[in-house]
Amino acid sequence: MFARLAATTVLATALVVATLPAVPALAEPASGPPGTVVSSGPLVREYWIPDAADAHLVTYRSTGPGGSLALSTGAVFIPQGQAPPGGWPVVSWGHGAIGLADHCAPTATGILGGGYLTRWLTQGYAVVATDYVGLGTPGIHPYLDGRSEAYSLIDMVRAAREIAPSLSRKWVALGQSQGGQAAMVAASLATSYAPELDYRGAVGLGVPSNIENLAPLGGPAFPELPLTGTTVFISYMLAGLRATRPDIDVDGYLSPLGREVLDRAESLCYPEAAEAFAGISIGELLSRQLDDPVILSALREMLEIPTRGYDRPFFIGQGMLDEVVPAPLTLKLVADLTGNGERFTFRAYPAGHLGTMRLSLPDATDFVREAFRAP
Repeated sequence: MFARLAATTVLATALVVATLPAVPALAEPASGPPGTVVSSGPLVREYWIPDAADAHLVTYRSTGPGGSLALSTGAVFIPQGQAPPGGWPVVSWGHGAIGLADHCAPTATGILGGGYLTRWLTQGYAVVATDYVGLGTPGIHPYLDGRSEAYSLIDMVRAAREIAPSLSRKWVALGQSQGGQAAMVAASLATSYAPELDYRGAVGLGVPSNIENLAPLGGPAFPELPLTGTTVFISYMLAGLRATRPDIDVDGYLSPLGREVLDRAESLCYPEAAEAFAGISIGELLSRQLDDPVILSALREMLEIPTRGYDRPFFIGQGMLDEVVPAPLTLKLVADLTGNGERFTFRAYPAGHLGTMRLSLPDATDFVREAFRAP
């Protein structure tokens, strides 16, 4: 089965890559801080979100896993009309899980948030959308490495302001699923990492949290879960860890099937991976328990969302019918944040993972409006 699917995947990938838009040639400067633009150009017109007045494709410097220099790509969308005094306030968007391979990147596929991001654009916000480090740039994308995702989100604002002078210093982070994690981690370090910007707050929807607390249970006997896409997400996470932490023998925890799945996960976008790995459980990926302090520490460093230390308000939205990010994990996050006296808004919705984006939009819109109005 894997051999036939692998051949089909290679052919499909070749066809996709052959039709990808040309990324501006990298004219990498000898040096430059995070947020420095390496190259920029017009975004393919068919990839613009509706109602944008202009759109740019940009490659920029950021900070990768372990604080290493890394590159990211992303898109910048400008609203129609005249910019207000001080420039267009900025919404920095973090997308959900789409895969690890370069051809999965939103700026390569044109899947950039469509109508949902248009709702923000038409309210008078410039929208900037990172692909994250490793998606469209060298290296394996470190999926669910919260800090590198957050850095990509923040540095996208810096890069966007370099190529679009009509953008304000004021910005908020907005993300869903993987992007919800990115937005929350960005919220915890935005003012210290980029003090020259005017960070106002964050919106995290369907935020994956507390996964690190489940890691010690991982092993061959791990039970099947009544959730959607879990095997794909875990394979992406472990593949990213394997690539960014060569000092950890991730393959030593995997079964032969698990190693094959991770190898193939590096080249499959989410829809193909979901089909390829259907019927494979998390337990089947593993040959032994994930109970070594070294790998548990690495997973905690990747996955953990801070529960204290925020200096701006933030908003968390959770679907109570979510089968991707189950509500009990988010409720644990909310309880920890509340216990630590953090200032935030939490709203629950009678919706699944993607439906929460639509139902939360009025509340999130009000939150962001007030964040930008704050002195």
